[in-house]
Amino acid sequence: MSYTDRHIVETYSGLFEGLSSLSKIELIESLSKSLKTEKTTKDNKFYKSFGAFSKEKSGEKIIKDIKSSRFFRSKEIKF
Repeated sequence: MSYTDRHIVETYSGLFEGLSSLSKIELIESLSKSLKTEKTTKDNKFYKSFGAFSKEKSGEKIIKDIKSSRFFRSKEIKF
């Protein structure tokens, strides 16, 4: 374990001392579940968390579609 990792663990341990026993057990369960999840599941959750473009279109096609969907209106500004 690196120095940074050790420091992070010690810091969190200090925060957990104030929790109730039930909260600590729930925290342990949550950490255990997070260890069991696969990396691909985490990657999928990350990419689903924001609006990504589908891989079916090329970057140039996506840019063209975005630019063609824009519309501008002329409005005279009176002073």
